[in-house]
Amino acid sequence: MAAQVEIEDQSSVTELDNGEIFDPLSDDADSSSGSTILLGQGNQEHDVIKACFLSGLGAAFAGDTTVASVRKNSTEGIATRARYVAFRIFTEAMARKNGGDPNVKYGWYAASREEIEGIVSYGFSSREIDDGSHGIGIHLVASKCSLFAAVGAEPDGEGVRHLILCRVLLGKPEQIASGSKQSHPSSSEFDSGVDDLQNPSKYVVWSSNMNSYILPSYILSFRSPRLRVIGRGGPPPSSPWVSFTALMSMLSKSVDASRMSLIMRTYDDFRKRKIQRYQLVRMMRQVAGDDLLAQIIRNHRDRV
Repeated sequence: MAAQVEIEDQSSVTELDNGEIFDPLSDDADSSSGSTILLGQGNQEHDVIKACFLSGLGAAFAGDTTVASVRKNSTEGIATRARYVAFRIFTEAMARKNGGDPNVKYGWYAASREEIEGIVSYGFSSREIDDGSHGIGIHLVASKCSLFAAVGAEPDGEGVRHLILCRVLLGKPEQIASGSKQSHPSSSEFDSGVDDLQNPSKYVVWSSNMNSYILPSYILSFRSPRLRVIGRGGPPPSSPWVSFTALMSMLSKSVDASRMSLIMRTYDDFRKRKIQRYQLVRMMRQVAGDDLLAQIIRNHRDRV
């Protein structure tokens, strides 16, 4: 498998935004739609973001995944401009606090199309706060780990999934243990949380800072037939993945009876169409934890 691409490693985006995600419209921007600007094929930002997303999916999914569009958040609106200015001010303050390095990264956030439209227009709210696997806050996925975000993206009526690529102000992060209910920094020394200090795949921004430390910057829309099969319980894909049925079997060997009972009840609600796929995925991540789910997926791939 090719090495994963992290956007921070791509000098093109770093040079384009020069520390600021909003630059003047490029000649390659095709059109504007409300608060976003469509970036065309060949646009440098479009191509780097697309390459990073597909790389993070891995070969098993990237080949069957089509990026439908990449849109860039615009600063034409007063509220959007204000959030941008606030993010820049907090970034400068964080740099002073931490010896010159604000530690700004890119992170994916998965949600439904309607939720993403709300976030882009109004910012994050209490409904986006995740009280699951690694603390209580806004959880974003590191840019190189787009698969973890993609599986949590709810398809719209046309089968298109959507992710927000955000600029994330981490400052000095602390490691948050799996299953933690921490909701704020453990001391004034720390500014955010991660699941692993050496190789983080998840960023945690506390709710008090969610609209100061996160800047929604791009919306990536994509179609991925294999991911759709997973969500709708169709025939198992030929690539190494885990169907919900197999996942339930493997989870039963790793979690206690009370948590497994909750998972099975929720899965039964999903099969009866009482809840949507993204709600099932979100609950499984909260109850089982991303670490365990990722380990099961990796072990399954190794055996296939």
